Amino acid sequence: MRSSSGVSWLAEGIPRGDRDTLLVSGGEGVDAATLDEALVKLLRRASRKWGRVSSVCSGSLLLAAGGLLDGRTATTHWSRTAQFERQFPQVQLQPERIFVHDGPIWTSAGVTAGIDLALAIIGHDLGPDAARAVAQELVVYYRRPGGQSQFSALLSMQGDRNRFEALLDHVRKNLAQRHNVEDMAAQACMSPRHFARAFHEETGYTPAKAVERLRVEAARSALEIPGASVQRIAVECGFGDPERMRRSFIRLLGVPPSTLRRAAPRN
Repeated sequence: MRSSSGVSWLAEGIPRGDRDTLLVSGGEGVDAATLDEALVKLLRRASRKWGRVSSVCSGSLLLAAGGLLDGRTATTHWSRTAQFERQFPQVQLQPERIFVHDGPIWTSAGVTAGIDLALAIIGHDLGPDAARAVAQELVVYYRRPGGQSQFSALLSMQGDRNRFEALLDHVRKNLAQRHNVEDMAAQACMSPRHFARAFHEETGYTPAKAVERLRVEAARSALEIPGASVQRIAVECGFGDPERMRRSFIRLLGVPPSTLRRAAPRN
């Protein structure tokens, strides 16, 4: 959003329904925009005419400046977290999430997280089949739930040489399969002993711990899906049963799956 004229065009003279969305983007100009009283006032007035308000990246700072996020949960780009928390302590910031849905307000992290937010809105309004069709047309993954961290386990395990990037991506896409050292070493075209040593040096984790982290991350995201079966999540993510999944959650996250499910947004 670079000028008030754009907001005015969106806000004035056009009837809006519950499913129409006012989108605020971020960028280098967002700090100046938060200090523009006329723009902030216009945004506040515009928000009352639209059924839904959303932001991408640091655009959430402008929503916060307009008071639209007071008392709500929200997210923003990771590089703006400290600034956001300092300027807007009245907002319950969830900095690790890629997007957050709280009532009529949707906020997302970086630019690509805005795609995930858009697919989530489509799924919310029209159902998962429609969202899946759009994702297929865009050639993007469907779906990354909002609870997925901006700092994924996959990224944290990629070393300087990226020798095991393809292997880790394969594991992430096939979590229900068995992934022991022998199988992973064969995929990497190494002996099991050499693979185990090289993998730990590159990623900082043993192969078993790396697989467990990827499974926990996937299961944590899946728990956000309303009505999703814990038993099914445990099987599809490779734990085999809910008890093994519960032990992994406590070991890596400090809480059981039930705690995270209760804390997931229900809007």
